[in-house]
Parts: sequence; C-alpha cells; structure tokens
Amino acid sequence: MTHPLVDQLRFTRSEFVRALEGITDEEARRRLMPMNSISWMIGHLAWQEQRYWLTFAQGQTPHPELNQLTANGAPASTPPLDEMWQAWHAITQAADPYLDTLTTEALLTRPVVKGKPIWTTVGSLMLRTTYHYWYHIGEAQAVRQMLGHTDLLEFVGDIDTEAPYTPEQPIAL
Repeated sequence: MTHPLVDQLRFTRSEFVRALEGITDEEARRRLMPMNSISWMIGHLAWQEQRYWLTFAQGQTPHPELNQLTANGAPASTPPLDEMWQAWHAITQAADPYLDTLTTEALLTRPVVKGKPIWTTVGSLMLRTTYHYWYHIGEAQAVRQMLGHTDLLEFVGDIDTEAPYTPEQPIAL
C-alpha cells in the first residue's frame, strides 16, 4: 500500500499539471516581474524532485542541467516549456518506484548524502515538496491572470475521490 503522504504528493502533482493546462511556450517563458516564468517553475519543481528522490535517495541525477538552470538561487531563466515538461515527466516517473517503497519508518530517516546524513528527514522532504508545489500553483495562477487567462482553477480539485484523508495505520472502526 502506498503511504498516504505519497498519495498526497501525487495528487498535488496532478493539480500542478491541471493548473498549467493550455499554457503556450510563449506564455510559459514570459517573466512578469518579480515572479518566475512558468517554464522555470516546472523545471524548478523537477529539480527539487530530482534532488530529493533521485540524487539524495538513489545517487542519480539524470537531468544535471536543472542544477544550473532552475535550482534555488540560480539566476532567473525562461527555459523552453517542452524541455521542462519532458524533464519533469522523466524525473517524476523515475522517482515513483522509490516513492512506492516509502513506509512511515522510512519517512523518519535522514538521507545520507556524500557519506553524511542531511539536515532533515525523508518525511519532511515529502512535506516540503508537496507544499512547494502548492506555492508554485498559486504563483502560476497569478501569472496566468496577468496574462489575461480566464476560467482558471478556483480551488483544489476532486481530493475527496482522488486523494482523501487516509490514516497512516489502518484503524478498526
């Protein structure tokens, strides 16, 4: 059984994709100051997932270019939309088998990077990633409003069906 926090991350990913439906490359590359471009947001979240679930957890970095292009603290950029979506899809698909292995016990561990445990737990990285998506969903919606888009998301999608609350441990009712 997939851990409930993983289910929430996957739902959040699907909301991110839903929030960006219909955006063009030209729109995604436009930077409305002081906000980031939407294409950068996609690459940035791909960078984070790669960093946590592939590099930290498995020693893999399939898209090292994201470390310069969309990492925290990197100079602002407006990369091509299709390249960022391709990287995002490849990284999230590569991360999913690892995420499927996570248990409550595993979420309490601290990843070891370059021989040393990092500053936080896998579970906190999961929460940080999920909340980070929601931050950029809001930012992307603001950019889309400024671009003149209408009929945007008004609220979280069908969480009751797609990702309802599930306790970590089954309980007897």
